[in-house]
Amino acid sequence: MSEEIIWASATEIAKRIASRDISPVEVMAATLKQAHLVQENCNAFITIDEEQAMARAREAENETPRGSLHGVPISVKDLCNTRGLRTTFGSQAFKDNIPTADCVAVARLKAAGAIVFAKTTTPEFGHKPLTEAPIFGRTLNPWDRTRTTGGSSGGSGAAVAAGAGSLAVGTDGGGSTRIPAAACGVVGMKQSLGVVPHDQTPDVFGLLAYVGPMARTVADAGLMLEAMAGPDSSDPHSLGRDLQGIQKAASQPLDLRGVKIGWRTHLGNSLVDRETLSAFEASLKTLEDLGATLIERDDPFENTLSVWGPLTFSIWACRFAQIEEKIGEEMSDTLRYWMNEGRNYGAVDVQRAMETRTLLYRQIQSWFSEIDFLVTPTLACPALPADQSPFDPVMINNNEAGGLRDGWYPYTHPFNLSGHPAITLPNGFTRDGLPTGGIQFVGPWLSDTRLLELSAAYEGAAGISIRRPSFS
Repeated sequence: MSEEIIWASATEIAKRIASRDISPVEVMAATLKQAHLVQENCNAFITIDEEQAMARAREAENETPRGSLHGVPISVKDLCNTRGLRTTFGSQAFKDNIPTADCVAVARLKAAGAIVFAKTTTPEFGHKPLTEAPIFGRTLNPWDRTRTTGGSSGGSGAAVAAGAGSLAVGTDGGGSTRIPAAACGVVGMKQSLGVVPHDQTPDVFGLLAYVGPMARTVADAGLMLEAMAGPDSSDPHSLGRDLQGIQKAASQPLDLRGVKIGWRTHLGNSLVDRETLSAFEASLKTLEDLGATLIERDDPFENTLSVWGPLTFSIWACRFAQIEEKIGEEMSDTLRYWMNEGRNYGAVDVQRAMETRTLLYRQIQSWFSEIDFLVTPTLACPALPADQSPFDPVMINNNEAGGLRDGWYPYTHPFNLSGHPAITLPNGFTRDGLPTGGIQFVGPWLSDTRLLELSAAYEGAAGISIRRPSFS
């Protein structure tokens, strides 16, 4: 029964709990057992809250179902505030921090009946796509523990992929949900700007970061997103954002006959891994077989690191300066390095990046006057070595492909800058048993429900064999 529970979808678990075919206590006990196994092998959690999680499961067992996620275990990235549960941001400065309130997204998941059982690992303040930090060490990929999970939601990606809960909250400031989802072979979504309120950012008007779902299926991602979505006064981008039918869309495959899908193998990068490219081409064939009209988009596109970098690094330089003064060398050296980069940008550099961000939005949005969706790889190659240095070049096909951000995941941060919805799905495994790097679907602004319908159609037709990582 334990094995059956940990690999069941959240949608199935919620239905079985509601029908009293299974109890929240059974589900939580199995989840916690697997979480400890995953922690031992992958180091995916900063905190496992066994006592409170089991207590809440016992309460849920005797309650009328609260909502769509009643009794379903969920883990939360340790950048998101959780009331009464330690939230460290991966930093020694907050190692004993106990928030007095949940962030909006977590509060809504709890209101829908979900039970938070753990906080997942993140690099300090989510500052890099490799999940490691001074407070907990390094998180390893469950498919190959010599490889990284990616980041910065690496703990969430590892947990979901390895059966420690079917749902996890991630955040995405440049790809931080989609990168680990692709590296670990699960689903990760960055919704349109404002669909899920972000009440923790100090600069909501310059927002690049999103709180979003990570799951093993598109239906589960939609189930989770519907619970988190909707307007909140803390985030002006969310006002008026009241999308309907998110959960239904995620289990309702789109009829692709006549749908125009633009595709790109490159997005400001030069190299793609051979197996990643082969998997992507097979995915295009699947879409074509479903009736989609495929249109190659080969118009010029510049790598967006030159826009994302000045905006992001200057934000870090401002936001974390006092923390750096307080803890000094206890702060990650990589974060301190990029904060210093941020200090070196002038006001004109930052303003120029802001203006270029607007031009980028207009460029991407213009594509959707000719196509309905865009599809790209999510990563340029599968998961990198676990000890990859952020300052060393990424090697693809035995050649230097550029740096970590511009060479490995050039496909993700353009859409943080532009605000368009983007979702990554698994699309196979390499000969060595690693997820190939994922396929990313992108839609026009506020096309989130239709994007989920497209994803459901692809997922149903792709025939990706379901594998489960094992630990000896």
